[in-house]
Amino acid sequence: MTTIQTNTVDQSLLTTMNGSKTSTSSTQDAQDKFMTLLVTQMKNQDPLNPMDNAQVTSQLAQLSTVSGIDKLNATVTALNTNFQASQNLQAANMIGHGVLAPGSSMGLANSKSIYGVELPQAADKVDVTIRDAAGVVMSKVSVGSLPQGISTLSWDGKKDDGTTAPDGKYQFQVTATSAGQSVAAVNLGFGTVSSVSSSTQGAKLSVANVGDIAMSDVKQIY
Repeated sequence: MTTIQTNTVDQSLLTTMNGSKTSTSSTQDAQDKFMTLLVTQMKNQDPLNPMDNAQVTSQLAQLSTVSGIDKLNATVTALNTNFQASQNLQAANMIGHGVLAPGSSMGLANSKSIYGVELPQAADKVDVTIRDAAGVVMSKVSVGSLPQGISTLSWDGKKDDGTTAPDGKYQFQVTATSAGQSVAAVNLGFGTVSSVSSSTQGAKLSVANVGDIAMSDVKQIY
């Protein structure tokens, strides 16, 4: 009578699941092969030296775990695909809308420019310095006090010397203090969403004066 030792089943199952040497089959294939090996071993076991029930139970538990992980991975992949599709649809609906997102660029058109700032706490003194592309200071604006959160600001293009700056792209920097202590202000650039692209990292918005940003970067929509 032929005797198949338990370690033969262990090695065969390990080889099948790891996909090394003989197979790169799916989890279902591994289950089928395992059951075939188990049944063969049970048929040919030595009555005087029967299989160890504890080892069989352990092998079945491991197989069940592998199967569960495979199903979980499939479920997560499906959920991620659905999420990306939903995010792309939401992003497409934003085309043509203005948004505020982290950035220090502003576009001046018809003597009007919109930008913003996000404050982690209220500030009693907020100042804005606006420079041209060469870094020359165009205007220093004293905004006064602002509350915690996001505030939308604007510039009329007036320079400190009283003249009007030409339309174009400018840089701005916001500084804020509260009771003399510095507040970590976040510059928010404003622009219109012109297009949307999709990648493995999610939907990307192309925003004038800001650049390509993720959906999570959008602080406010207009």
